[in-house]
Formats: sequence, structure tokens, C-alpha cells
Amino acid sequence: MATRPAGSHVSAWRPAVAGVAEVFHAHFVDHAYPPHVHDVWTLLIVDDGAVHFDLDRHRHGALRTSVTLLPPYVPHDGRSASANGFRKRVLYLDTSALGAELVGRVVDQPDLADPHLRDRIHHLHRVLAGPGDEFEAESRLAFILDRLRQQLRQRAPSSVQPVARGLAERLRELLDARTVEGVTLREAAELLHAHPTHLVRAFTQVHGLPPHSYLTGRRVELARRLLLAGQRPAEVAAAAGFFDQAHLTRHFRRYLGISPARYPRARSGWHSGDAACPANGRT
Repeated sequence: MATRPAGSHVSAWRPAVAGVAEVFHAHFVDHAYPPHVHDVWTLLIVDDGAVHFDLDRHRHGALRTSVTLLPPYVPHDGRSASANGFRKRVLYLDTSALGAELVGRVVDQPDLADPHLRDRIHHLHRVLAGPGDEFEAESRLAFILDRLRQQLRQRAPSSVQPVARGLAERLRELLDARTVEGVTLREAAELLHAHPTHLVRAFTQVHGLPPHSYLTGRRVELARRLLLAGQRPAEVAAAAGFFDQAHLTRHFRRYLGISPARYPRARSGWHSGDAACPANGRT
């Protein structure tokens, strides 16, 4: 089994803070995220290096001086922009944290050049590093979300007309409803009264990735939540729709650069007050 490259570290946990689905700290040397989606908002700061990513098939970059926000259900990938990799801290926020009407504005411009906002996010990560200060964390998060809303609402609404979703949306709803048990392409085509190739083509055009990649990504998202809830990888594999633990491990490592057995471990080694110190081992 392949091992992670030397110097790569991941730390992830679910804090007892309303609105925060997960905290994710990582230092990746050469890991590249495949195209995928999250069903939550992704609030990202980079502590070292830089990240190149495509969001809705448009190239962007995440730098140390800025804040990056990625909306739910919009495909993106990610890879290092430097030879030494990158170090990042991420907050995955519930969809209720920000209004759906802001998605288009974020897709157009996912970066926010706001040092004050970045500093607030940095301090929130310090508070989230240990239990006991949940009330402070909730207070800091409230100010962060308020500043995000203010900045995003100042932007002009997206000039791009929404793509007619129709068939693609119905297939996404079917995949979301049957993430664990799955569905064959033939069955999906019959249920949605569409030709199989037309179904795949429509989904890929609207969502930016083929339906099988979307389903795998949704299963990985479910797996990471079950792991953070304390379930064992063997149990998670079946519960998230994978054939077996090896199948889970292969895809989990591809998406997150770490095996499921090591995913929820050792967050205490991360010193969020020191941007140069990696965590010890989530778009």
C-alpha cells in the first residue's frame, strides 16, 4: 500500500460548535485533489505555499494573504502551486451559515483580500484547537459570517444566467438519496426517462464532473463524517456504500491524501498560533 509523502500531515475533528461541520488542518507535499463537491461551505486559509484550484471549471488560486470561500455543490479540485507543497486550515460550515443567494457571487470570485477577516479566522482556529471554549468560538464565528455576508453582498450579482438544470438536477437528487445503496446507469435512465448517454452528458455539463465521480465524492464525504463520529473503517466502508475497506481506502486516500484509519487522529499536535508548525497526523 502506498504511503503518504514525507512531510504530509492531516488533522481533522468535529467541534461542538453550532454551524461548524468539521475542522480540517493539512500540510500536503504533492497531494492533488480530484474534482469533487462538498455539501457544505468551505472556508479556507493558507499558512504556507499556495494552492491552484479550478472552481466550476475556472482557474483560481489561494494565497497566504487572502481568504478563500467555496460554495456547496460546486465542483472544484486543488493542487500545490509550489514545489514544497502547502499548509492550510479549513472550516466546513453548514449550508445554513450563508444564504444560497450568495453562491453565484462566490463562484465568480472565491477569494477575499481581507486581512482583518483572515486574522479573525486564524484566531477562531486557535479557539477550536481544544475543548471548553465553544461559546467563544460561536461568538467569533458569528462575526466572521457577518463580515462574509457584508463583503459578498457588495458584489454585483452573477452575470451568468443559471444553466437550465432539469434532468441533471433530478439525477443529482437521485444520487443524493441513494448515496449508500447506489444506482445503475440503466436504472437511473429508466427512472428519469432519459437515454443513458444523454443523462451522463447533461449531468457533466451542468455539474462539472460525471455522475460516477459525484457519487464517489459523496460517499467519501459520508465516510469522513462517520470516521469523525468514532466508527471504525471496516464499519464505515459498508455504511458509506463502498464494496469493502480496501475500496474505501483507495478512494479516501485519493481524495484526502490519507488513509481512513489515520484520518481522525492527533489534532493536538497542531499549533494554530504558529503558521509554520504542521499538524501531526476535508474543497
